[in-house]
This record gives sequence, C-alpha cells and structure tokens, in this order.
Amino acid sequence: MTANTNDAGYQSSIQAEQAEFIAALESQMHDFFASQRTVVEQVSPDALPLLNFIESLSTGGKRLRALLCYWGWRGAGGATLASEVVRAGLAIELFQTAALIHDDIIDNSDTRRGAPAVHKRFEAMHTENRWAGSVADFGVAGAILSGDLCLSMSETAFSSVGQAGAWGTYAREVFDVMRAEVMAGQYLDILAEVEDAADPDTAFQRAERVIRYKSAKYSCEHPLVLGGALASGATAGKPSTLLQDFSNFALPLGEGFQMRDDILGVFGEPEVTGKPAGDDLREGKRTVLIALTEKNSTAQQVQLLNSSLGSPNLSLEKVQELQQLISGSGALAEVEQLIDDKRAVVSSELEKMSVADDVRFALGQIAVKALHRLS
Repeated sequence: MTANTNDAGYQSSIQAEQAEFIAALESQMHDFFASQRTVVEQVSPDALPLLNFIESLSTGGKRLRALLCYWGWRGAGGATLASEVVRAGLAIELFQTAALIHDDIIDNSDTRRGAPAVHKRFEAMHTENRWAGSVADFGVAGAILSGDLCLSMSETAFSSVGQAGAWGTYAREVFDVMRAEVMAGQYLDILAEVEDAADPDTAFQRAERVIRYKSAKYSCEHPLVLGGALASGATAGKPSTLLQDFSNFALPLGEGFQMRDDILGVFGEPEVTGKPAGDDLREGKRTVLIALTEKNSTAQQVQLLNSSLGSPNLSLEKVQELQQLISGSGALAEVEQLIDDKRAVVSSELEKMSVADDVRFALGQIAVKALHRLS
C-alpha cells in the first residue's frame, strides 16, 4: 500500500471503473427487486412490506464486499464490468442485508444506518394499524421472515451467475461455506455473551474466533476469493495459488476491519456511525476490546464492566464511564496496535500478490478505507 508515480493515474481510472461497477450493481438490484415484487405481489399485496424493508436496507452502504468480489474477478483475469461479477456482487450484498436484519434482532438494536431496524419498522406498522397482539412479537416475526426471504433471494441471485458458479466449482463452494460460517460465527457471538470464560486469555481467543467467522471471512476474504474463483473457473477443492494469495491478503484485512468496527461500537460518534453511542456495550458484545479490558483491569473494575455490559438502558454517563475504563486500561491502544499489525500483514501480502498494478492499487485503496474508517 505504498505510493508510486502511477498512483494519480490509477486513482482516476479506478474510481471511474468502480463507479461504473456500482452503477451496474444498483441497476441489477433495481431490476431484481422489481422481479421479486411481482412474485410477492402475486401471493398478496399485504406481504410486500417483507420485500420493501429489504430493499430499503439494501440501498446504499459501502459496497465493500461487492467491490472486493469485483477486484478478485479482475485480478484473476475477468473482463471489465462483466455481468457474472455484477450478479455475484448482488448475491453478496443481499446476503449482507439478511445478516444485518437477523443481527439487529439478536442484538436488540433499534437502528441501522441511522434508520429504524427492520423489526422496529414492523413494530411501527403494528402500532400504526392498531393490530391485536404483541407489538414486539410481530416486529421480531416480521423481521425474521424478511431476513429469511433475503437469504433465499441471495441464492436466487447467485444462481443467475450461471455456469461459473455452478455446483462443482470453487466459486459455489466458497459461496456456500461463507453462509454456513456466518451462522456458526453468529452463534459463537451469542454464546460468548452468556458463557463465562475460564480466564481473560480464553475470552480473547473466543473473541478472535467470532471476529474471524462472524465477520472477517464473509466481509473480505470470501468476496475477494469468490470473484477470483468465478473468473478463473477453479474446481471445487482446488484453489489456485492466486486464490490462496487473495485469502492471505483479505483475511487479516477482514479481521482488522472488524476490530475497527468494535472500536466504533464503543467510541463511535452516533451521527457518523448511525448507531447510539456505546451500542455494543448495551448489547453486551464480548469483543477483543472487552477481553483486553478485563485482562488489564482490577477485580473491582471487572465487576463494574460485567455488571454494566448488556444493560439495554445504559445511560450516556455510564457509557462514558465505561469508555474511560476501557481507554484507561490500555485496551483501546492494544486494539489499535492489533489493527496496525494486521495492516502490516495486509500490505506485505498485497505486495507479493501476482496481479496487475491497477488491481493491486485498487485493493490497497480498499484496505486503507476499511482500516481507517469512521463508520
């Protein structure tokens, strides 16, 4: 991720190419939702909120995963703006939306990207129409079904890629493994919130495992490898050296990306992150940041931390107290150092990668944004 004399030229051309790709992705997404709306409407217009809330949440975002898929495709020799990689990008983005919907239910999050979470939107429908029964139960049930529908649609979108993503290809294997790993990682996340760790080192190892399987692999590693596998036509179980190089670069990138997210979940500005201040504290997230805080704190401080984590009505004053505890313990500085260590590995692996210079530059720019982001 070092500068060279060609950076200015690459910057302009890559920005233009990425803008074209994202425009193609948005167009594909618009057409896809239109076709799905016909399917749902034939069942009943009353079921359209399931789709409408998915479409609303899918609009915008960083498109990190789709872009990594695209540059994996290009890095492995795929044609510029080919329809296969646009459809694969759509499938990944839909899977991301499904994961967000279910994650917000699990975490009892009221907002997502500065707007009501999907289960809160269903709650608002229930309240507005003065329906019978529990508002909260209807909200959760509606959101679960929206998430399930979105998972189904991600499979529909990936199937439209065609032979390059068919059964027996490495691309299909990556897409299937990605989805299974996220579900397992999500379970490990909720398990960590209720199961006592034997010691701080065990808690740290558990948090690292959650980072890897709930987020890092599906956020960065699998999308990049998936794009490369689609372009190269790799057979299931037989990834090429280039695809392994993609993994070596993207896995530490994803881990650093999630560590940055964990910091923002405690210290991020609400107007930037779209989440309330200290939201991860209210949700009781047992992150690497929390594990290191426990390791570095006194018994009294650990008691304060554990008695506060997971309290949904945590006041701003209590959030600020916990922020000071985490920062004062040295945990924040340690996680920043871990991110720096990941950045060094990412940079080293990128330099070794056998790809065209413009692809290397594009991946380097994505890495910088992922590890330095504010939201």
